Amino acid sequence: MVKAIRIHAVGGPEVMALEDVEIGAPGPGQVRVRHTAIGVNFIDVYFRTGAYPAPLPFTPGNEGAGVVDAVGAGVSDLAPGDRVAYAAGLGAYAQARLIDADRLVKIPDGISDEQAAAMMLKGMTAQYLLRRTYRVKAGDTVLVHAAAGGVGLILVQWAKHLGATVIGTVGSPEKGELARSKGCDHVIDYSRESFPERVAEITKGAKCQVVYDGVGKATFPGSLDCLAPLGMFASYGSASGKIEAFDIGLLAQKGSLFATRPTLFTYVAKREDLVASAQDLFAVVASGAVEIPVHARAALADVGDVHRALEGRRTTGATVLTP
Repeated sequence: MVKAIRIHAVGGPEVMALEDVEIGAPGPGQVRVRHTAIGVNFIDVYFRTGAYPAPLPFTPGNEGAGVVDAVGAGVSDLAPGDRVAYAAGLGAYAQARLIDADRLVKIPDGISDEQAAAMMLKGMTAQYLLRRTYRVKAGDTVLVHAAAGGVGLILVQWAKHLGATVIGTVGSPEKGELARSKGCDHVIDYSRESFPERVAEITKGAKCQVVYDGVGKATFPGSLDCLAPLGMFASYGSASGKIEAFDIGLLAQKGSLFATRPTLFTYVAKREDLVASAQDLFAVVASGAVEIPVHARAALADVGDVHRALEGRRTTGATVLTP
């Protein structure tokens, strides 16, 4: 038996209950992982509220790190005692879980379990956004919404490392200071300023090559007004609510823009892409160019409070659960 968070009906943070569950032995191609740290992400809220449907009951959480406890038949590249991390399917909010071996990557020396748990989903999201969705290069100007958030802080640091000029939006002066300390060249407090107007001022009308937007409804369609002709709008999240259907002709009117709604799980569906993404992430963190800021830690039993803070936009950086 292990302790795990279970959801029997979707709703508010109160629907998450700590229960005893039996996970059993790993089947063919599976591994049992004993968690040492668990990542918390806004996607967990989407599943908890039913915005992203999942069969009930379920254990939420998509990101974790720990130690291999047992391996199933056919697993040859992992062994008990290996340190591993993942950003995969539901089931992370637990002391231990079963998971397909091909969804795991080994944690290299120099990366702590807590770092790994805090960066797999957020860090590989930043990796595909910066290196595949729009390949940022020196001289680009990029706009990062929620620049003090978990993904935002990684995007800011990595984009700066790639030679871009980074403009970040935040919701408070305190978050602005944090974003600036991680490399933001320009910070816009969108609770007090019009971010499209400020972007136009900062860039002297040239605007940005790409906008990375995890906020959604509250920043659309203003994000489109921040893009140079042929610019890329990458909407990777909807913390403020979903973007409603819009006339695709807007993209033509605003400069033959590109728009995409990508997800990490598409980008790492192939094992080789997962490994390449994780290795790129581990390398940039190991080099010191990107720090993984863990700003809060909580016990599994306190995950309700963590979700309330997350939904209230009161968090910065990453939060990890300690099983």
